[in-house]
Amino acid sequence: MDRLAGGLKRERERQGLSLSETAKRAGIGKSTLSQLESGAGNPSVETLWAIATALGVQISRLLETDRPPLSVIRRGEAMPLPSTDADYSAALLSACPPHARRDVFLVQLEPGSARVAQPHPVGTIEHLVVSAGSLRLTIDGESIDLDPGDYARHAGDSVHAYEALTPDTMAVCIVEAS
Repeated sequence: MDRLAGGLKRERERQGLSLSETAKRAGIGKSTLSQLESGAGNPSVETLWAIATALGVQISRLLETDRPPLSVIRRGEAMPLPSTDADYSAALLSACPPHARRDVFLVQLEPGSARVAQPHPVGTIEHLVVSAGSLRLTIDGESIDLDPGDYARHAGDSVHAYEALTPDTMAVCIVEAS
């Protein structure tokens, strides 16, 4: 119950909501919510569902600890999502948690064709760190070549493309939305 108590309070405070407002949105009594936040009570799945919905999160988010556990994905363990337009794949390494706005991908490219990305929502920023090989980043028709260790930050809300210049090119791409 301590994990639930901490998760309820954390998510409520993260949104700047009072006990009263959260209880009202969830359709439960303020005293019930207060008891749950203090670690007392035995909530039903329906009560947790109502609270999670009121906070705009999944029930699992209410049961998470404040500090996320160490997560390691070994080479070859991530599921690559292939492109149909180029010899390119992106494997999601870290999904964007609720109320945060970033995803982390491991990108693998091979020479021969560029992966052209259409604009993301306005305000999107992409961060790219090349870890192996070389690639050409093209944004609105302007290109720059990047090598291992190079970092590039660019607006993701315009047409952009990634093209491998050498075999076995890899990069980490962080897509950050505003």
